[in-house]
Amino acid sequence: MTKTLYLLRHAKSGWDDPVARDFDRPLNKKGEKAARTIGQWMASNGVAFEHVIASPAVRVIDTLDSLWSGYGRKLEPTWDRRIYLASSATLLDVLREVSDEHDSVMMVGHNPGMEDVVFDLVPDDGSSPLREEVEVKYPTAALAQLEIDIDSWGDIGKPVAHLKRFIRPRDLDPELGPDAE
Repeated sequence: MTKTLYLLRHAKSGWDDPVARDFDRPLNKKGEKAARTIGQWMASNGVAFEHVIASPAVRVIDTLDSLWSGYGRKLEPTWDRRIYLASSATLLDVLREVSDEHDSVMMVGHNPGMEDVVFDLVPDDGSSPLREEVEVKYPTAALAQLEIDIDSWGDIGKPVAHLKRFIRPRDLDPELGPDAE
C-alpha cells in the first residue's frame, strides 16, 4: 500500500505588519497570490487529499484561505498547535496519529520542518533530482508530493518515500520568484 503526503509551506508573510507575536503574522499580497496560484495548479492537476492537518498560525490560516480560493473547494483542516515551528521529528509524530482511513493527507506548516520531513523520508541516494531542489530551497508556498511505501501512517519515518512533485510558486508565475521572497 502507498500513502500520499502533501507538504505545503505557508505563503510569504508580512514582516512589516506590526504584530506582537510571530504566531500572528498575516500574509502579504504576494503571499496571497502565491497561495492562490498553487491552489489553481492543484485544481488543474488533479491534486486531491482526504485530510488536512495545519498549524494554527495566522499565516497558515491565511495561506489556506487563499489556497482554497484558487483550488475551488475548501477542506476544513485539523488545527494542531504542535505543527507551529515544529521539527521534523514532531511533524512525523503528528503524522503517525493520522487515521489509516486517509490515504492522502496534506500538512501545512513552517520551515525548516517541512523540508526536513522531505530529507527524512526521501532517500539521499542521488536518485531524486527533486530532492536536490528541496536542498537548494523550500520557498514559501511550495508544495511537495511524497508517495510513501507504508500501509499505516504509524509506520512513517524510514526513508522510503518517492518525491513525486515539488512545485514552487515561481515555477507557475515568474513574478513569484526569488526576488519576491
